[in-house]
Amino acid sequence: MIEYRAMNKVVASAADAVALVPEGATIMMGGFGLCGIPENLIAALHDRGTKGLTVISNNAGVDDFGIGVLLKTRQVRKMIATYVGENKEFERQFLTGELEVELVPQGTFAERIRAGGAGIAGFFTPTGFGTLAAEGKETRTIDGRPYVLERPLLADFAFVKAWKGDRAGNLVYRRTARNFNPVMATAARVTIAEVEHLVGAGEIDPDHVITPGIFVQKILQGARYEKRIEKRTVREQP
Repeated sequence: MIEYRAMNKVVASAADAVALVPEGATIMMGGFGLCGIPENLIAALHDRGTKGLTVISNNAGVDDFGIGVLLKTRQVRKMIATYVGENKEFERQFLTGELEVELVPQGTFAERIRAGGAGIAGFFTPTGFGTLAAEGKETRTIDGRPYVLERPLLADFAFVKAWKGDRAGNLVYRRTARNFNPVMATAARVTIAEVEHLVGAGEIDPDHVITPGIFVQKILQGARYEKRIEKRTVREQP
């Protein structure tokens, strides 16, 4: 009789996970605004003080939360992002030239990450043609319409946050947290996932798995999630 054992990818803590990240690494960080961000991994990276980082993320968090705490301690050398309007420290560092920034249209940003994960060398998009986003890039006219060649995005590490995961690294996301996390998990050499609920292998229905464990190298049980709301909007009572 042959006994099959699922690979155990669990690390004891976020601190142990970020100890794998060297100075100068490129890291993709999931999340949209403050929703679905890897809170524990970002905090642990901040505490460790790893510097010279290139961070690929939809946005830069806010001044005192998310990627904003890494900017405040000057741990980030370069940001590749789409929307950065909620972070005054980001703005200050950008305008003074302290932070290298590559701004990417959001759809192009998502597709560049997907291309990286899929092994696609590049793609043509009409978005950004004739603007600063197209400077220095190859352009081509296809069926009478101008396009810009965009290259894939890849990273040394991806920090992703999921609702549930098992010891083999299979992940399930919940609602809006299923934003950039799944695609980033495919586009890095090492994907580290933090989850709200860590369960044993086989406890997740295969039909519910969004990121298969083959894309995840390390997984940890997260703790004390704040799940801040970036801008709270409520309806006035009549």
